[in-house]
Amino acid sequence: MATKVVIKKNTYFDSVSLMSLTTKANQIEGIEQAFIAMGTKMNKEVLQNVGLMTAELEEAKNSDLMIVIKAATDDLAEQSYEAVEELFIKKDEAIGASDIKYPTIDSAAKSIPGANLAVISVNGAFAAREAKKALENDLHVMLFSDNVSVEEEIELKQMAHERGLFLMGPDCGTAIINNIGLCFANKVRKGSIGIVGASGTGSQEVSVRIHDFGGGITQLIGTGGRDLSEKVGGIMMLDGMKALNEDDATKVIVLISKPPAKSVEQKVLAEIKNMNKPVVVCFIGGSEEAVVAAGGHFAKTTKEAALKAVILSGVDESKIDKHPLNLPLIEEVKAKLTPEQKYIRGLFCGGTLCDESMYLAMEKYDDVYSNIPKDPEKRLINIQVSEAHTFIDFGDDEFTNGKPHPMIDPSTRIDRFKQEAKDPSVGVILMDFVLGYGSHEDPVGVMVPAIIEAKQLAEQEGRHLEIVGYVLGTDLDTPSVDEQLKKLVDAGVTYASSSTNAGLLARGFVEKGV
Repeated sequence: MATKVVIKKNTYFDSVSLMSLTTKANQIEGIEQAFIAMGTKMNKEVLQNVGLMTAELEEAKNSDLMIVIKAATDDLAEQSYEAVEELFIKKDEAIGASDIKYPTIDSAAKSIPGANLAVISVNGAFAAREAKKALENDLHVMLFSDNVSVEEEIELKQMAHERGLFLMGPDCGTAIINNIGLCFANKVRKGSIGIVGASGTGSQEVSVRIHDFGGGITQLIGTGGRDLSEKVGGIMMLDGMKALNEDDATKVIVLISKPPAKSVEQKVLAEIKNMNKPVVVCFIGGSEEAVVAAGGHFAKTTKEAALKAVILSGVDESKIDKHPLNLPLIEEVKAKLTPEQKYIRGLFCGGTLCDESMYLAMEKYDDVYSNIPKDPEKRLINIQVSEAHTFIDFGDDEFTNGKPHPMIDPSTRIDRFKQEAKDPSVGVILMDFVLGYGSHEDPVGVMVPAIIEAKQLAEQEGRHLEIVGYVLGTDLDTPSVDEQLKKLVDAGVTYASSSTNAGLLARGFVEKGV
Protein backbone atom coordinates (compact mmCIF):
# COMPACT_ATOMS: atom_id res chain seq x y z
CA MET A 1 0.00 0.00 0.00
CA ALA A 2 1.31 3.45 -0.94
CA THR A 3 0.42 6.90 0.42
CA LYS A 4 1.11 10.16 -1.36
CA VAL A 5 1.11 13.36 0.69
CA VAL A 6 1.09 16.87 -0.80
CA ILE A 7 0.97 20.04 1.30
CA LYS A 8 0.23 23.26 -0.54
CA LYS A 9 1.42 26.19 1.56
CA ASN A 10 -0.96 29.12 2.12
CA THR A 11 -3.62 27.67 -0.19
CA TYR A 12 -7.12 28.16 1.14
CA PHE A 13 -10.35 26.48 0.03
CA ASP A 14 -13.63 26.66 1.91
CA SER A 15 -14.89 23.57 3.69
CA VAL A 16 -17.87 23.00 1.38
CA SER A 17 -15.61 22.89 -1.69
CA LEU A 18 -13.14 20.55 0.00
CA MET A 19 -15.89 18.18 1.17
CA SER A 20 -17.19 17.98 -2.39
CA LEU A 21 -13.69 17.47 -3.81
CA THR A 22 -12.93 14.73 -1.26
CA THR A 23 -16.13 12.91 -2.21
CA LYS A 24 -15.27 13.06 -5.92
CA ALA A 25 -11.66 12.05 -5.28
CA ASN A 26 -12.76 8.91 -3.43
CA GLN A 27 -14.73 7.88 -6.54
CA ILE A 28 -11.60 7.91 -8.74
CA GLU A 29 -10.59 4.42 -9.84
CA GLY A 30 -7.43 3.29 -8.07
CA ILE A 31 -7.89 5.39 -4.94
CA GLU A 32 -8.48 3.42 -1.77
CA GLN A 33 -8.84 6.54 0.35
CA ALA A 34 -8.48 10.26 -0.31
CA PHE A 35 -8.53 13.14 2.17
CA ILE A 36 -8.43 16.79 1.10
CA ALA A 37 -8.65 19.39 3.84
CA MET A 38 -7.05 22.40 5.48
CA GLY A 39 -4.29 21.73 8.02
CA THR A 40 -6.38 22.39 11.12
CA LYS A 41 -6.08 20.53 14.40
CA MET A 42 -9.48 18.89 13.90
CA ASN A 43 -8.56 17.63 10.41
CA LYS A 44 -5.26 16.27 11.70
CA GLU A 45 -7.15 14.35 14.38
CA VAL A 46 -9.27 12.78 11.66
CA LEU A 47 -6.13 11.76 9.75
CA GLN A 48 -4.74 10.26 12.97
CA ASN A 49 -7.93 8.29 13.55
CA VAL A 50 -7.92 6.80 10.04
CA GLY A 51 -4.20 5.97 10.15
CA LEU A 52 -3.03 8.51 7.53
CA MET A 53 -1.08 10.92 9.73
CA THR A 54 2.61 11.50 8.90
CA ALA A 55 5.34 13.72 10.37
CA GLU A 56 5.04 15.94 7.29
CA LEU A 57 1.33 16.46 7.87
CA GLU A 58 1.95 17.27 11.54
CA GLU A 59 3.86 20.35 10.37
CA ALA A 60 1.01 21.67 8.18
CA LYS A 61 -0.44 24.99 9.32
CA ASN A 62 -4.08 26.09 9.39
CA SER A 63 -3.54 27.99 6.14
CA ASP A 64 -2.03 24.97 4.33
CA LEU A 65 -3.98 22.59 2.09
CA MET A 66 -3.40 18.88 2.79
CA ILE A 67 -3.92 16.29 0.06
CA VAL A 68 -3.51 12.66 1.16
CA ILE A 69 -4.01 9.74 -1.23
CA LYS A 70 -3.81 6.04 -0.37
CA ALA A 71 -3.55 3.56 -3.25
CA ALA A 72 -2.27 0.05 -3.92
CA THR A 73 1.08 1.10 -5.48
CA ASP A 74 3.27 4.17 -5.81
CA ASP A 75 2.39 4.43 -9.50
CA LEU A 76 -1.33 4.30 -8.75
CA ALA A 77 -0.93 6.89 -6.01
CA GLU A 78 0.86 9.23 -8.41
CA GLN A 79 -1.72 8.71 -11.17
CA SER A 80 -4.51 9.26 -8.66
CA TYR A 81 -2.94 12.51 -7.48
CA GLU A 82 -2.89 13.75 -11.07
CA ALA A 83 -6.61 12.93 -11.31
CA VAL A 84 -7.23 14.87 -8.08
CA GLU A 85 -5.38 17.86 -9.54
CA GLU A 86 -7.76 17.69 -12.51
CA LEU A 87 -10.66 18.09 -10.07
CA PHE A 88 -9.15 21.35 -8.83
CA ILE A 89 -8.72 22.57 -12.42
CA LYS A 90 -12.35 21.73 -13.24
CA LYS A 91 -13.48 23.55 -10.10
CA ASP A 92 -11.60 26.70 -11.16
CA GLU A 93 -13.05 26.46 -14.66
CA ALA A 94 -16.56 26.12 -13.22
CA ILE A 95 -16.05 29.27 -11.17
CA GLY A 96 -14.68 31.13 -14.19
CA ALA A 97 -11.17 32.42 -14.71
CA SER A 98 -12.46 35.96 -15.17
CA ASP A 99 -13.95 36.08 -11.67
CA ILE A 100 -12.08 38.44 -9.37
CA LYS A 101 -10.83 36.99 -6.09
CA TYR A 102 -10.52 39.35 -3.14
CA PRO A 103 -8.09 38.65 -0.30
CA THR A 104 -10.33 40.07 2.45
CA ILE A 105 -13.97 40.90 3.16
CA ASP A 106 -12.96 44.55 3.54
CA SER A 107 -11.50 44.72 0.03
CA ALA A 108 -14.47 42.86 -1.49
CA ALA A 109 -17.00 45.13 0.21
CA LYS A 110 -15.22 48.25 -1.04
CA SER A 111 -14.80 46.94 -4.59
CA ILE A 112 -18.28 45.52 -5.31
CA PRO A 113 -20.92 48.24 -5.63
CA GLY A 114 -24.26 47.31 -4.08
CA ALA A 115 -22.98 44.17 -2.31
CA ASN A 116 -25.06 43.58 0.81
CA LEU A 117 -24.53 39.94 1.80
CA ALA A 118 -21.52 37.75 2.62
CA VAL A 119 -21.59 33.94 2.73
CA ILE A 120 -18.89 32.73 5.11
CA SER A 121 -17.60 29.16 5.06
CA VAL A 122 -14.26 29.04 6.84
CA ASN A 123 -12.84 27.04 9.71
CA GLY A 124 -14.83 27.70 12.88
CA ALA A 125 -11.77 29.15 14.60
CA PHE A 126 -11.85 32.12 12.18
CA ALA A 127 -15.55 32.28 11.30
CA ALA A 128 -16.65 34.73 14.00
CA ARG A 129 -13.84 37.13 13.14
CA GLU A 130 -14.79 37.16 9.45
CA ALA A 131 -18.49 37.50 10.24
CA LYS A 132 -17.74 40.52 12.43
CA LYS A 133 -15.79 42.13 9.57
CA ALA A 134 -18.75 41.59 7.25
CA LEU A 135 -21.17 43.17 9.71
CA GLU A 136 -18.82 46.12 10.16
CA ASN A 137 -19.05 46.60 6.38
CA ASP A 138 -22.87 46.67 6.65
CA LEU A 139 -23.24 43.25 5.03
CA HIS A 140 -25.87 40.72 5.97
CA VAL A 141 -24.14 37.42 6.81
CA MET A 142 -24.93 33.80 6.06
CA LEU A 143 -22.56 31.93 8.35
CA PHE A 144 -22.32 28.37 7.01
CA SER A 145 -19.39 27.55 9.32
CA ASP A 146 -19.98 25.54 12.47
CA ASN A 147 -17.81 25.15 15.58
CA VAL A 148 -18.54 28.77 16.53
CA SER A 149 -19.07 29.25 20.28
CA VAL A 150 -22.45 30.24 21.68
CA GLU A 151 -20.87 33.35 23.16
CA GLU A 152 -19.59 34.41 19.74
CA GLU A 153 -22.97 33.70 18.20
CA ILE A 154 -24.75 35.90 20.74
CA GLU A 155 -22.25 38.74 20.24
CA LEU A 156 -22.57 38.59 16.45
CA LYS A 157 -26.36 38.41 16.49
CA GLN A 158 -26.67 41.31 18.89
CA MET A 159 -24.33 43.32 16.67
CA ALA A 160 -26.36 42.42 13.58
CA HIS A 161 -29.62 43.29 15.34
CA GLU A 162 -28.32 46.71 16.37
CA ARG A 163 -27.22 47.41 12.78
CA GLY A 164 -30.46 46.22 11.20
CA LEU A 165 -28.69 43.26 9.56
CA PHE A 166 -29.18 39.51 9.48
CA LEU A 167 -26.69 37.06 10.94
CA MET A 168 -27.95 33.73 9.59
CA GLY A 169 -26.10 31.03 11.48
CA PRO A 170 -23.69 29.76 12.55
CA ASP A 171 -24.20 26.36 10.97
CA CYS A 172 -26.86 27.83 8.69
CA GLY A 173 -27.13 25.54 5.70
CA THR A 174 -30.14 26.90 3.84
CA ALA A 175 -31.48 30.25 2.66
CA ILE A 176 -33.33 31.64 -0.35
CA ILE A 177 -32.85 35.38 -0.72
CA ASN A 178 -34.59 37.20 -3.56
CA ASN A 179 -35.17 33.85 -5.31
CA ILE A 180 -31.47 32.89 -5.10
CA GLY A 181 -30.72 29.66 -3.23
CA LEU A 182 -27.71 29.80 -0.92
CA CYS A 183 -25.70 26.75 0.19
CA PHE A 184 -28.11 23.77 0.47
CA ALA A 185 -31.35 24.96 -1.10
CA ASN A 186 -33.88 23.82 -3.65
CA LYS A 187 -35.12 25.53 -6.76
CA VAL A 188 -38.66 26.69 -6.01
CA ARG A 189 -40.99 29.16 -7.70
CA LYS A 190 -41.31 32.71 -6.51
CA GLY A 191 -44.48 33.46 -4.59
CA SER A 192 -45.95 35.14 -1.53
CA ILE A 193 -44.87 32.92 1.39
CA GLY A 194 -41.89 33.78 3.61
CA ILE A 195 -40.11 31.25 5.82
CA VAL A 196 -37.98 31.77 8.92
CA GLY A 197 -36.27 28.52 9.84
CA ALA A 198 -34.01 27.35 12.64
CA SER A 199 -33.65 24.12 10.69
CA GLY A 200 -31.94 23.63 7.33
CA THR A 201 -33.64 20.55 5.94
CA GLY A 202 -36.87 21.45 7.71
CA SER A 203 -36.90 24.76 5.85
CA GLN A 204 -36.06 22.97 2.61
CA GLU A 205 -38.89 20.51 3.17
CA VAL A 206 -41.46 23.25 3.79
CA SER A 207 -40.26 25.19 0.73
CA VAL A 208 -40.51 22.19 -1.63
CA ARG A 209 -43.92 21.20 -0.27
CA ILE A 210 -45.13 24.77 -0.82
CA HIS A 211 -43.85 24.51 -4.41
CA ASP A 212 -45.54 21.10 -4.82
CA PHE A 213 -48.86 22.46 -3.55
CA GLY A 214 -48.79 25.34 -6.05
CA GLY A 215 -47.41 28.15 -3.88
CA GLY A 216 -44.11 30.00 -3.94
CA ILE A 217 -41.48 31.65 -1.76
CA THR A 218 -40.56 35.29 -1.18
CA GLN A 219 -37.66 34.75 1.22
CA LEU A 220 -36.31 31.84 3.24
CA ILE A 221 -34.31 33.21 6.16
CA GLY A 222 -32.19 30.66 8.03
CA THR A 223 -31.27 31.37 11.64
CA GLY A 224 -28.93 28.53 12.57
CA GLY A 225 -29.98 25.63 14.78
CA ARG A 226 -29.13 27.25 18.12
CA ASP A 227 -31.12 30.43 17.60
CA LEU A 228 -34.08 29.19 19.62
CA SER A 229 -31.90 27.94 22.48
CA GLU A 230 -32.21 29.46 25.94
CA LYS A 231 -28.91 31.32 25.64
CA VAL A 232 -29.36 32.83 22.17
CA GLY A 233 -32.99 33.70 22.76
CA GLY A 234 -34.36 33.64 19.20
CA ILE A 235 -32.71 36.91 18.14
CA MET A 236 -32.73 36.15 14.43
CA MET A 237 -36.10 34.42 14.28
CA LEU A 238 -37.70 37.48 15.86
CA ASP A 239 -35.87 39.81 13.46
CA GLY A 240 -36.84 37.58 10.53
CA MET A 241 -40.50 37.66 11.53
CA LYS A 242 -40.44 41.47 11.72
CA ALA A 243 -38.70 41.78 8.34
CA LEU A 244 -41.22 39.51 6.60
CA ASN A 245 -44.08 41.34 8.28
CA GLU A 246 -42.81 44.58 6.71
CA ASP A 247 -42.22 42.99 3.29
CA ASP A 248 -45.05 43.89 0.87
CA ALA A 249 -44.44 40.77 -1.26
CA THR A 250 -44.91 38.39 1.69
CA LYS A 251 -48.53 37.53 2.47
CA VAL A 252 -48.01 34.53 4.78
CA ILE A 253 -45.18 33.70 7.22
CA VAL A 254 -44.06 30.20 8.20
CA LEU A 255 -41.86 29.42 11.22
CA ILE A 256 -40.09 26.06 11.31
CA SER A 257 -37.81 24.59 13.98
CA LYS A 258 -36.88 21.53 15.96
CA PRO A 259 -38.19 21.74 19.55
CA PRO A 260 -37.20 25.21 20.89
CA ALA A 261 -36.44 26.16 24.48
CA LYS A 262 -39.78 26.76 26.22
CA SER A 263 -39.05 30.37 27.24
CA VAL A 264 -37.90 31.24 23.71
CA GLU A 265 -40.94 29.57 22.19
CA GLN A 266 -43.12 31.79 24.38
CA LYS A 267 -41.21 34.87 23.25
CA VAL A 268 -41.61 33.96 19.56
CA LEU A 269 -45.31 33.18 19.94
CA ALA A 270 -45.86 36.49 21.76
CA GLU A 271 -44.45 38.29 18.70
CA ILE A 272 -47.24 36.81 16.54
CA LYS A 273 -49.61 39.27 18.18
CA ASN A 274 -47.64 42.09 16.51
CA MET A 275 -47.92 40.53 13.04
CA ASN A 276 -50.51 41.77 10.55
CA LYS A 277 -50.16 38.63 8.42
CA PRO A 278 -51.07 34.97 9.05
CA VAL A 279 -48.27 33.07 10.78
CA VAL A 280 -48.03 29.27 10.50
CA VAL A 281 -45.96 27.69 13.27
CA CYS A 282 -44.34 24.26 12.92
CA PHE A 283 -42.21 23.59 15.98
CA ILE A 284 -41.75 19.82 15.88
CA GLY A 285 -43.36 18.45 19.05
CA GLY A 286 -44.87 21.84 19.90
CA SER A 287 -48.19 22.74 21.54
CA GLU A 288 -51.23 23.51 19.42
CA GLU A 289 -52.94 25.24 22.32
CA ALA A 290 -50.06 27.71 22.79
CA VAL A 291 -49.87 28.58 19.07
CA VAL A 292 -53.61 29.11 18.71
CA ALA A 293 -53.74 31.20 21.88
CA ALA A 294 -51.05 33.44 20.37
CA GLY A 295 -53.09 33.94 17.21
CA GLY A 296 -51.00 31.65 15.03
CA HIS A 297 -51.91 28.70 12.80
CA PHE A 298 -50.58 25.48 14.32
CA ALA A 299 -48.98 22.83 12.09
CA LYS A 300 -48.05 19.49 13.59
CA THR A 301 -45.97 18.43 10.57
CA THR A 302 -43.99 20.05 7.77
CA LYS A 303 -46.58 18.92 5.23
CA GLU A 304 -49.38 20.51 7.22
CA ALA A 305 -47.35 23.73 7.56
CA ALA A 306 -46.87 23.99 3.81
CA LEU A 307 -50.49 23.13 3.04
CA LYS A 308 -51.89 25.70 5.49
CA ALA A 309 -49.51 28.39 4.19
CA VAL A 310 -50.47 27.75 0.57
CA ILE A 311 -54.21 27.87 1.32
CA LEU A 312 -53.76 31.05 3.39
CA SER A 313 -51.86 32.59 0.46
CA GLY A 314 -54.93 32.21 -1.76
CA VAL A 315 -54.35 28.95 -3.69
CA ASP A 316 -57.63 27.15 -4.38
CA GLU A 317 -57.69 24.17 -1.98
CA SER A 318 -59.83 22.11 -4.36
CA LYS A 319 -57.05 22.25 -6.97
CA ILE A 320 -54.30 20.98 -4.60
CA ASP A 321 -53.08 17.38 -4.81
CA LYS A 322 -52.64 16.69 -1.08
CA HIS A 323 -51.04 13.25 -1.61
CA PRO A 324 -53.20 11.34 0.91
CA LEU A 325 -51.65 8.43 2.78
CA ASN A 326 -51.91 5.08 0.97
CA LEU A 327 -53.76 3.05 3.62
CA PRO A 328 -54.18 -0.13 1.48
CA LEU A 329 -50.41 -0.19 0.98
CA ILE A 330 -49.88 -0.15 4.75
CA GLU A 331 -52.03 -3.27 5.15
CA GLU A 332 -50.28 -4.95 2.23
CA VAL A 333 -46.80 -4.43 3.69
CA LYS A 334 -47.88 -5.39 7.23
CA ALA A 335 -48.94 -8.76 5.84
CA LYS A 336 -45.47 -9.38 4.41
CA LEU A 337 -43.57 -8.80 7.67
CA THR A 338 -43.01 -11.55 10.23
CA PRO A 339 -43.99 -11.07 13.89
CA GLU A 340 -40.26 -10.65 14.68
CA GLN A 341 -39.91 -7.72 12.26
CA LYS A 342 -41.06 -5.05 14.70
CA TYR A 343 -38.70 -2.14 14.26
CA ILE A 344 -38.08 0.95 12.15
CA ARG A 345 -34.56 2.09 11.44
CA GLY A 346 -34.51 5.68 10.17
CA LEU A 347 -31.26 6.75 8.50
CA PHE A 348 -31.40 10.47 7.75
CA CYS A 349 -29.32 13.22 6.19
CA GLY A 350 -31.70 15.90 7.49
CA GLY A 351 -32.02 16.58 11.23
CA THR A 352 -35.59 17.91 11.15
CA LEU A 353 -36.68 15.14 8.78
CA CYS A 354 -35.28 12.71 11.34
CA ASP A 355 -37.06 14.54 14.17
CA GLU A 356 -40.37 14.56 12.33
CA SER A 357 -40.40 10.81 11.66
CA MET A 358 -39.16 10.11 15.18
CA TYR A 359 -41.98 12.14 16.77
CA LEU A 360 -44.55 10.39 14.59
CA ALA A 361 -43.16 7.03 15.72
CA MET A 362 -43.24 8.15 19.37
CA GLU A 363 -47.00 8.68 19.09
CA LYS A 364 -47.35 4.90 18.64
CA TYR A 365 -44.31 3.37 20.30
CA ASP A 366 -42.47 3.91 23.60
CA ASP A 367 -39.18 2.29 22.61
CA VAL A 368 -37.89 4.97 20.20
CA TYR A 369 -34.19 5.94 20.37
CA SER A 370 -31.92 8.36 18.56
CA ASN A 371 -28.62 10.23 18.57
CA ILE A 372 -30.62 13.51 18.72
CA PRO A 373 -33.51 12.89 21.15
CA LYS A 374 -35.04 15.67 23.23
CA ASP A 375 -35.38 13.19 26.11
CA PRO A 376 -31.86 12.19 27.28
CA GLU A 377 -33.20 8.81 28.41
CA LYS A 378 -33.92 7.99 24.77
CA ARG A 379 -30.37 8.70 23.63
CA LEU A 380 -28.50 5.72 22.17
CA ILE A 381 -25.80 4.41 24.48
CA ASN A 382 -23.64 3.77 21.41
CA ILE A 383 -24.58 5.69 18.27
CA GLN A 384 -23.11 2.87 16.18
CA VAL A 385 -25.56 0.33 17.62
CA SER A 386 -29.33 0.64 17.17
CA GLU A 387 -31.93 -0.16 19.80
CA ALA A 388 -35.58 -1.02 19.03
CA HIS A 389 -36.95 1.82 16.84
CA THR A 390 -33.88 3.93 16.03
CA PHE A 391 -33.68 7.22 14.14
CA ILE A 392 -30.21 8.51 13.21
CA ASP A 393 -29.31 12.00 12.01
CA PHE A 394 -26.07 11.47 10.08
CA GLY A 395 -25.72 15.24 9.75
CA ASP A 396 -25.13 15.61 13.49
CA ASP A 397 -21.66 16.70 14.64
CA GLU A 398 -20.84 13.23 15.97
CA PHE A 399 -20.92 11.90 12.40
CA THR A 400 -19.61 14.96 10.51
CA ASN A 401 -16.67 15.99 12.70
CA GLY A 402 -13.92 16.27 10.09
CA LYS A 403 -16.03 14.47 7.48
CA PRO A 404 -18.32 15.67 4.68
CA HIS A 405 -22.01 16.09 5.45
CA PRO A 406 -24.05 13.04 4.30
CA MET A 407 -25.85 15.26 1.78
CA ILE A 408 -22.45 15.53 0.07
CA ASP A 409 -20.89 12.17 0.90
CA PRO A 410 -23.36 9.38 1.83
CA SER A 411 -20.73 6.69 2.47
CA THR A 412 -21.21 6.60 6.28
CA ARG A 413 -24.95 6.12 5.87
CA ILE A 414 -24.45 3.42 3.23
CA ASP A 415 -22.31 1.42 5.67
CA ARG A 416 -24.93 1.75 8.41
CA PHE A 417 -27.70 0.78 5.98
CA LYS A 418 -25.92 -2.49 5.18
CA GLN A 419 -25.63 -3.19 8.90
CA GLU A 420 -29.32 -2.49 9.63
CA ALA A 421 -30.53 -4.49 6.62
CA LYS A 422 -29.07 -7.68 8.11
CA ASP A 423 -30.99 -7.34 11.40
CA PRO A 424 -33.91 -9.84 11.37
CA SER A 425 -35.89 -7.67 13.82
CA VAL A 426 -36.00 -4.78 11.33
CA GLY A 427 -39.19 -4.42 9.30
CA VAL A 428 -38.63 -1.02 7.71
CA ILE A 429 -35.61 1.09 6.81
CA LEU A 430 -36.56 4.72 6.24
CA MET A 431 -34.28 7.14 4.35
CA ASP A 432 -34.34 10.66 2.99
CA PHE A 433 -32.59 11.80 -0.20
CA VAL A 434 -31.96 15.54 -0.41
CA LEU A 435 -31.62 17.29 -3.76
CA GLY A 436 -30.60 20.87 -4.41
CA TYR A 437 -27.63 23.20 -4.65
CA GLY A 438 -24.57 21.74 -2.94
CA SER A 439 -25.97 18.23 -2.47
CA HIS A 440 -24.68 15.00 -4.00
CA GLU A 441 -25.39 14.94 -7.74
CA ASP A 442 -27.18 11.56 -7.56
CA PRO A 443 -28.12 10.72 -3.95
CA VAL A 444 -30.46 7.88 -4.89
CA GLY A 445 -28.20 6.41 -7.57
CA VAL A 446 -25.24 6.07 -5.22
CA MET A 447 -27.45 4.14 -2.77
CA VAL A 448 -29.12 1.78 -5.25
CA PRO A 449 -26.46 -1.00 -5.34
CA ALA A 450 -26.62 -1.39 -1.55
CA ILE A 451 -30.44 -1.40 -1.64
CA ILE A 452 -30.61 -4.12 -4.30
CA GLU A 453 -28.03 -6.25 -2.48
CA ALA A 454 -29.86 -5.89 0.86
CA LYS A 455 -33.24 -6.83 -0.58
CA GLN A 456 -31.77 -9.87 -2.35
CA LEU A 457 -30.06 -11.04 0.86
CA ALA A 458 -33.30 -10.66 2.85
CA GLU A 459 -35.19 -12.63 0.23
CA GLN A 460 -32.61 -15.43 0.37
CA GLU A 461 -33.15 -15.56 4.15
CA GLY A 462 -36.91 -15.82 3.67
CA ARG A 463 -37.87 -12.37 4.95
CA HIS A 464 -39.27 -9.24 3.38
CA LEU A 465 -37.28 -6.03 3.89
CA GLU A 466 -39.39 -2.92 3.37
CA ILE A 467 -37.45 0.21 2.39
CA VAL A 468 -39.17 3.59 2.36
CA GLY A 469 -37.50 6.45 0.54
CA TYR A 470 -38.38 10.12 0.45
CA VAL A 471 -36.79 12.50 -2.06
CA LEU A 472 -36.69 16.13 -0.91
CA GLY A 473 -36.67 18.12 -4.14
CA THR A 474 -38.70 19.73 -6.91
CA ASP A 475 -39.21 19.30 -10.63
CA LEU A 476 -36.89 22.30 -11.12
CA ASP A 477 -33.96 20.74 -9.27
CA THR A 478 -31.07 18.97 -11.00
CA PRO A 479 -31.49 16.04 -10.96
CA SER A 480 -35.26 16.36 -10.83
CA VAL A 481 -37.32 14.67 -8.15
CA ASP A 482 -39.06 12.51 -10.79
CA GLU A 483 -35.72 11.18 -12.06
CA GLN A 484 -34.68 10.19 -8.56
CA LEU A 485 -38.06 8.63 -7.75
CA LYS A 486 -37.83 6.38 -10.80
CA LYS A 487 -34.52 5.00 -9.52
CA LEU A 488 -36.09 4.26 -6.15
CA VAL A 489 -39.06 2.46 -7.68
CA ASP A 490 -36.83 0.47 -10.05
CA ALA A 491 -34.82 -0.70 -7.02
CA GLY A 492 -37.96 -1.94 -5.28
CA VAL A 493 -38.25 0.93 -2.80
CA THR A 494 -41.58 2.33 -1.61
CA TYR A 495 -41.48 6.08 -2.12
CA ALA A 496 -43.24 8.66 0.02
CA SER A 497 -44.55 11.97 -1.31
CA SER A 498 -43.39 13.99 1.71
CA SER A 499 -41.34 13.74 4.87
CA THR A 500 -44.58 13.49 6.85
CA ASN A 501 -45.98 10.65 4.75
CA ALA A 502 -42.65 8.82 4.98
CA GLY A 503 -42.85 8.77 8.77
CA LEU A 504 -46.51 7.76 8.78
CA LEU A 505 -45.92 4.91 6.32
CA ALA A 506 -42.96 3.56 8.29
CA ARG A 507 -44.78 3.49 11.61
CA GLY A 508 -47.84 1.93 9.99
CA PHE A 509 -45.88 -0.86 8.30
CA VAL A 510 -44.52 -2.26 11.58
CA GLU A 511 -47.70 -1.86 13.64
CA LYS A 512 -48.75 -5.23 15.06
CA GLY A 513 -52.21 -6.37 16.02
CA VAL A 514 -53.27 -6.55 19.66
